[in-house]
Amino acid sequence: MTDTTDHTPLMRQYFALKAEQPDLLLLFRMGDFYELFYDDAKRAANLLDITLTQRGQSAGAPIPMAGVPVHALDGYLAKLIKLGEAAAIAEQIGDPREAKGLVERRITRIVTPGTVVDDGLVDVRRDNLLLAIAHGQECGLAWLDLGAGIVRLMQVAIGDLDAELARLNPAETLIAEGVATPHDAGMVRQMLPWHFDNDAGRRALLAQFGVQDLCGFGAEKSGNALGAAGALLQYLRDTQKTTLLRLAGLAVEQSSDTLHLDSATRRHLDLDDDASDRRNNALIGVLDECLTGMGARLLRRWLARPLRDRATLGGRLDGIDALRTSVLIDRVRELLTPIGDVERMLGRVALGSARPRDLTGLRRALGLLPAIGDCIERDGMPPLLAMARSFVDLDSLHAHLSRALVEQPPLLMRDGGVIADGFDAELDELRRLSAGADQFLIELEAREREATGIANLRVAYNRVHGYYLEVTRSQLDRVPSGWSRRQTLKGAERFITDELKKYEDQVLGSKERALMRERAIYESLIEHVQQLLPSLRAASDSLAHLDAIASLARIAERQRWTRPNFGNEPGIRIERGRHPVVEIVRKDAFEPNDLCLDSATRMLIITGPNMGGKSTFMRQNALIVLLAHIGSHVPATLAYIGPIDRIFTRIGAGDDLARGQSTFMVEMSETARILHNATAQSLVLMDEIGRGTSTYDGLAIARACAVELAQRNRAFTLFATHYFELTELADEVPAVANVHLDAIEHGHSLVFLHAVKPGPANRSFGLQVAALAGLPQTVLKRARDTLRALEAGHRVSPQAATVPAQFDLFAAPPSAVVVALQDIDPDTLSAKQALDLVYRLKSMSA
Repeated sequence: MTDTTDHTPLMRQYFALKAEQPDLLLLFRMGDFYELFYDDAKRAANLLDITLTQRGQSAGAPIPMAGVPVHALDGYLAKLIKLGEAAAIAEQIGDPREAKGLVERRITRIVTPGTVVDDGLVDVRRDNLLLAIAHGQECGLAWLDLGAGIVRLMQVAIGDLDAELARLNPAETLIAEGVATPHDAGMVRQMLPWHFDNDAGRRALLAQFGVQDLCGFGAEKSGNALGAAGALLQYLRDTQKTTLLRLAGLAVEQSSDTLHLDSATRRHLDLDDDASDRRNNALIGVLDECLTGMGARLLRRWLARPLRDRATLGGRLDGIDALRTSVLIDRVRELLTPIGDVERMLGRVALGSARPRDLTGLRRALGLLPAIGDCIERDGMPPLLAMARSFVDLDSLHAHLSRALVEQPPLLMRDGGVIADGFDAELDELRRLSAGADQFLIELEAREREATGIANLRVAYNRVHGYYLEVTRSQLDRVPSGWSRRQTLKGAERFITDELKKYEDQVLGSKERALMRERAIYESLIEHVQQLLPSLRAASDSLAHLDAIASLARIAERQRWTRPNFGNEPGIRIERGRHPVVEIVRKDAFEPNDLCLDSATRMLIITGPNMGGKSTFMRQNALIVLLAHIGSHVPATLAYIGPIDRIFTRIGAGDDLARGQSTFMVEMSETARILHNATAQSLVLMDEIGRGTSTYDGLAIARACAVELAQRNRAFTLFATHYFELTELADEVPAVANVHLDAIEHGHSLVFLHAVKPGPANRSFGLQVAALAGLPQTVLKRARDTLRALEAGHRVSPQAATVPAQFDLFAAPPSAVVVALQDIDPDTLSAKQALDLVYRLKSMSA
């Protein structure tokens, strides 16, 4: 700890607060600025691009410092959060004008990436999750978005932790000291191990939700997740500086309830922002036409956690059907447009940090609920009627907020002006007293000018000296003896009179009392809304659900998607399926394709040219299955989907330098995970396995993987390859079939047909695709020469080209004459048989 003996009182106060949060940036309130000192100042100057300076001295040395204006704090906090940093805010406590000596300061809040709820600091269309992980034989997870307030628990196998981190994408993760830092966990903070104790976590949850057991939540057997929840609650109390957390509830998630997607699959299918961060090229960019932030977040949760529960999926599909056929869908969306993010407004209310415009936003939303409910009930939408029922019994709160709040309040409660006139008689009287100040001062100034003959006399006010009469030095001889000097300036003197002093006490007292009264009323409004949080959160959940369903209905109607059918018979049958993203972003018409996988055909070997559409075909079918399991209509004329437990993909690859893995190692690791975990109910996409190594090794690995998937895993598999030898599996392994995508040469160009046809492809068009990519003509000519030599079975000299010393797997098959001769044993032939053979060979070579 820093020795503060020789430091100034202000710096001693700073170091005492810094000791409370030594790892965080401390923003120390000084008047109209938040200042940072010493190492914090140097760090903040780099992070925030603010000026680093030195002012004054403490302990005999200059003080490095940097600061941000109070009014600009949120913008700088947003920068820190985006950089994964956390900060402690030390505020001045009480009125500095009344302080005797040093103003008291306390850390009033801690802002971390996982605990922020202000719209300006987080992406309103994404959950901002705080996650805790308790390690053991299984990993216990507990997480929440503080703006929504629901703590969620889950037990996962250690091997599935990466998949859950990819799904949750936490902003901040809590782990015990000594535990290895997980990948893709956002900002990671370590806590003392005893915070993750299961029994302590259970007691913390019982106390938080005021219950005697957790059976009602289904959480009694949540194992290590209880310990994770205990650490989560403790961290929230520490950062929010409160022992009372108004959380919305507790929920338990089971991995068996979901269609499992590992991290590679999520990445390969471009579910969220794509590799170039072009949001509209990801699936969420197509689906998300939500009008509220809470609706967009709910839709993302659905996409991140596809379900296997057909009752839940059926309810969502019924809602889409109802809205698609409703003439009032545009009216519903029109009413949703000004609703705002009610969920996060309520989150700030629960934390006691709601600003005036949160309450007016809530008032506006409550005012729209009856109209939305009428639309649902009048148009007869049974699947949505439960939502309308959650909107009742909130009229009185809307009326109360309408009376209490002005139409357009200021951003902050700090200077008042939030409570409407007529709401509180005491506040009205205090305002009346202070409102007459301007007229009184005008009259006083006129009287004193006339009485003294000082034409340029003026009455004014500042926060330091209060009210005063100002007289220039040339007029000082006219100042009455009864005036008291208040301040001396270079060219003027300022005075106070008994009358002005009396009025100052009355006016300033009334203004201060009015502000204090207004703050008390505002706090009572917050408390009143807090009492109604359960009903308000139910309405908020319904609005988010309606917004998400309306978004899916809108895209389904515009793109002519259809409702999928679920069944218990194993298989996937899709007619005229399309890729939901490619169909929208490409300029040319999209070629639909069918897919049929069942007990008789569990694997399709897909061949065809590069750029022919193999990967698109595979991805579109996986996305159709995925869309069905979030309760969405799908881009096909018909889709039947039997029981599916997982989707695996092995598509494309790149080096993982952070983990020291080459492209081929990444490919093999993902393939191994598929082979170990795929079941007869899994959908597997395998794209060009084995291409990262030598031809023979790659072919051997690809063939072995295909046979394993077909015979042992028996997963529904789409297996794309350029190894034409694999097409022979259709004749050797049951339930394997060949399909291909073709292309035709037209003049000097290549036309891709994008249509899936039965049987294997007959060529790959590799050189033609290389020409389209712009390879130099000299390279293309050398490649053609090499190809002709290889097809003729000749060795290629180094002068002609440099090629691997391996037999070409794609060379033309031997002639019929050669095959016939290979089957002949000349020592067993008679003269007549030999003569007949000569004539037969001659006819074969003609």
